[in-house]
Amino acid sequence: MEDEKGLRKASPSGGLSGADFAGVGLQFAAAIVVFLFAGQWIDKKLGTNGLFTFAGVFVGGGAAFYNMYRKITAAQRRDDEERKQR
Repeated sequence: MEDEKGLRKASPSGGLSGADFAGVGLQFAAAIVVFLFAGQWIDKKLGTNGLFTFAGVFVGGGAAFYNMYRKITAAQRRDDEERKQR
């Protein structure tokens, strides 16, 4: 969240706010769905019976989890630095 001057607003408790993570769930679901459809497309092209669909779901889930982990650790690091400055 930002105010008119572009400064980030803190949550009422002074820590991370829910707005920092609002899109994480949607990104997680979107990554799985994209890899699911990519796996289905590859299965149709190669004539395999669900192998790449199954692999696509797990690759998408793994990539989404890794992205979520990076986002959360970066936000925690940023929050720790802000608390040290106070």
